[in-house]
Amino acid sequence: MTQTLALLGGEPSVTAPGAHFAWPPIDDTTRAKVAAQLDTAVSIPGRSGIVAELEDALQDYFGVRHAVTLSSGTSALHAAYWAARVNAGDEVIVPAWTFHATASPLFHLRAVPVLCETGPDGNIDPTRVEELITPRTRAIMITHLWGRPAAMHALRAIAKTHKLALLEDGSHAHGASHGGQKVGTFGLAGAFSLNGPKPLSGGEGGFVLTNDDDTYYRVLTFAHYNKRAKSEIPQGHPLARYAVTGSGLKLRIHPLAAALANDQLGRLDGYLAGRAEIARYLSEQFADMPGLDVVAMPDGVIPSWYALTFTYRPDELGGLSVDRFHQALLAEGATEFDRPGSTRPMNQLPLYRQPGPLFPGHPHSHRRYVDGDFPIAEHTYQHTIKLPVWHREQDLPLAESYVSAARKVIDHHKELL
Repeated sequence: MTQTLALLGGEPSVTAPGAHFAWPPIDDTTRAKVAAQLDTAVSIPGRSGIVAELEDALQDYFGVRHAVTLSSGTSALHAAYWAARVNAGDEVIVPAWTFHATASPLFHLRAVPVLCETGPDGNIDPTRVEELITPRTRAIMITHLWGRPAAMHALRAIAKTHKLALLEDGSHAHGASHGGQKVGTFGLAGAFSLNGPKPLSGGEGGFVLTNDDDTYYRVLTFAHYNKRAKSEIPQGHPLARYAVTGSGLKLRIHPLAAALANDQLGRLDGYLAGRAEIARYLSEQFADMPGLDVVAMPDGVIPSWYALTFTYRPDELGGLSVDRFHQALLAEGATEFDRPGSTRPMNQLPLYRQPGPLFPGHPHSHRRYVDGDFPIAEHTYQHTIKLPVWHREQDLPLAESYVSAARKVIDHHKELL
């Protein structure tokens, strides 16, 4: 292999053909299960069939009393907020750096997302939460960014002290745990996505977890009207009279997505174990390379490895810009090296700076976000490079070629200055 950088005319380090990462893994068993569902039912209005099978399996896997499937992770988050009684004018503390859908449903409830600084790992900083609590604060929403669990014990203590609802966005973190407890089970409710690249995928879909009966009934009322609401909400419950219409929304999962997710759930722990092995290898290989710091995992934290993230250190490579460094990695054929896009500090997004044009009269006048409000989140975002984590032993040679590509660029970084 030539040591001339591919960006400067040399041969690339990674020559494997085709896409280097595809998710979810689909084999003949998966295809057969989804095809069988086509012949069984493509519309399930109640809790039966593959929908009931998937929800039962989710309850068992996470060790919770209730799991409700929905059409997307966004709808799951929306339902969780509504079920937690977040009302117009209420404030909810959310991480400044996350995917926008973690907080965007709040605008539809005419509630106010209050952005909180993150730590260098991208997760909400527990030491900055209490300074944001006001009499209007109703809840704290936690994202487990890139599948790395947040500091849940400290956050749960804050929520308990101030009598706030603790909610979780586990969309990157299926199967991840903190202190032996799976994320999504620490607070009143946990919302998850089943979108294509997520550790547990149904192509599309989402679900809400809760151990609280009333929250469960409220999620049903919000997203599942008529048959399901009538059969599951007790007659004596105040919401029972609304069962026919619910809140007016139908946000149920498609049975084909449920079939795919149910198949994948049975394989999830195996996938996570495989990812952990590849992540361990990659972390060890990158540990001695200047310019890239692997984000460390605290004791007691088991991530889902939705992504392996690095913090780029330009000062260690002569001031080489992150853009130029990333461009050189891609030229080496290491096309899965990625920089975050839409998952970014939300103070940079028009929706969070000026929601008024989309939500006239929104009670946001006391919050004005601009660049620089969250220096840790913004700096870390700007210097993050990430990799998806493979899960099969046969993927190890590909992972090795990515290590070689990075080492080549780092060793020859002066040629890029």
